[in-house]
Amino acid sequence: MNNRPLKWNITKDDLSKFSGKGPVFSTFGETMLRDTPADMQRAEMSHLIHIAFAGSEFTLAMLLSRFGIPSSYITRVPDNPYGWLLRDTARGQGIITNYFVWAPKAEPIGRFIYEIGRTPRKNTGWYQRMYSAASRLDAGMVDWETALKDCQLFHTSGISFGLSTHSGYERNHMLNAFEEAMSKKPADCLVGMDFNYRGTLWTKEQCAEIITPLIEEHIDIFITTIEDMAKIYGIGCGQYSAEQIVKGDIGALEDDDIRAFAQEVGDRFNTTIVAITIRYPDTFEQHRWEAAVMDANGFFFRSPAVKPIVLLDRLGGGDTWNGGFYYGLLTEGFNQDGIEKGVLVGDAATRIKQTLMFDLPIVTKAETQALMKSDIVGGGKRTAR
Repeated sequence: MNNRPLKWNITKDDLSKFSGKGPVFSTFGETMLRDTPADMQRAEMSHLIHIAFAGSEFTLAMLLSRFGIPSSYITRVPDNPYGWLLRDTARGQGIITNYFVWAPKAEPIGRFIYEIGRTPRKNTGWYQRMYSAASRLDAGMVDWETALKDCQLFHTSGISFGLSTHSGYERNHMLNAFEEAMSKKPADCLVGMDFNYRGTLWTKEQCAEIITPLIEEHIDIFITTIEDMAKIYGIGCGQYSAEQIVKGDIGALEDDDIRAFAQEVGDRFNTTIVAITIRYPDTFEQHRWEAAVMDANGFFFRSPAVKPIVLLDRLGGGDTWNGGFYYGLLTEGFNQDGIEKGVLVGDAATRIKQTLMFDLPIVTKAETQALMKSDIVGGGKRTAR
């Protein structure tokens, strides 16, 4: 126990400034049906499947909505039971679904077959996202001016813009929708992005061609990993070269290493805030986690400690961290206080989420607050009731 005071209390009323407003956070993308063997068989042998939802932007919106931030999610789904299930699931978590775009009922919803591993067998996933309803979300389908009227933070993911390439379309529908949203958003609405490179959707070259100008022109808050930046842009991390990072030949990260990385990324893309999530996968069941953030003025905040997680399901972990980080920014401001609070909330929320099955962050503010208190003040002892 270090007896430091806990600066942030997220269970108190820090949401009053959002009263009476429409969604102050908004995001768009694709949500997939996730098929996971319920009998722990190999996917090819299982006859019993758990159906759940998976999707970066949806996960993030759900965490923020559960924490009391008025949030909307925009997507295109088939007008059939799977589309209705997504709408109803979102509404059940308080997410605003007024701007769902309804596709013909015969269009497919994206799917993700996911086989959970155990040490030493890795998790294995198979996308079925070609020609999905969401991949055809295009300009002219959403009233962005109304949807973003009160929006303070709009979020996107690099995954979304790979769907057109993956499907072999002649044009990038989701990129068109994003550009239209940018032209209609309020002037003071900031834009965040999780880079989220997926090699199963497109090549490194295809990704860089589309994503680079998008970040340079529109993104204020850029969330990424050291590995993705090394792989796509050849960016190193202090004492470690990009080649070493790609090969996995990387040791302990000092503050100066991460500062140098964040500085290079921020300068490369001209962003206001660079956030880095760092996962240390020791075994399938045991990971460690930390994050770091630096803004354009040089303010740097890193997780107070690398913390262990006993995993049940890692999927959605990074997205949950993003939601916690955005919670700090939205409640305290896009400043040093917001960054510090966001890192601490994000770290605690994602560690809880990764002990839960499936992608969606069914996490409460109270348990997140309790974990933050334990991390900072100490504790964890058994108490009598």
